[in-house]
Amino acid sequence: MTAPKPLLVVDAANVVGSVPDGWWRDRRAAAERLRDHLVPVAEQGVQGLPGPPEVVLVVEGAARGVPSVPDVRVEEAGGSGDDRIVELVRAAGDRPVLVVTADRELRRRVQAHGAGVAGPRTVYGGGAS
Repeated sequence: MTAPKPLLVVDAANVVGSVPDGWWRDRRAAAERLRDHLVPVAEQGVQGLPGPPEVVLVVEGAARGVPSVPDVRVEEAGGSGDDRIVELVRAAGDRPVLVVTADRELRRRVQAHGAGVAGPRTVYGGGAS
C-alpha cells in the first residue's frame, strides 16, 4: 500500500497579504493568483516536506469562491481560516504536514498538533523584495 502524500496547507490570507501587490483591491483575484502559483509546488514539492505534496489552499472572507484546480484543492473557511487550517492539520493523522503562514498564533496552534511551519516565501515571492 502506498503511503499518503504529505500535506501542504497554505494560509491564503496571510500569504497573499505578505506581498504588497495591490491584493486588497481584489482579494479573490489575489487568491486565484496564489492558487495558480501553487500548481508547480504541488509537482515539485517544497523544502522541509518530503515528496510532492497534496496542496490545500485555505481561503476566507472576500476570497471565497475561488475554485480548485488540478493539483491544488481550495478549501473555503466557513468562519475563521485559522480554525479551518487547524482542523485540516488535526484530520491529517500521521501524514507529514507543513503549514505556510507567518501568523504566530496559528503557527503555535498547528505545531501543537505536530505540523511543521514555514513562512510565505516558501511558496510565494510575488516578485516583491
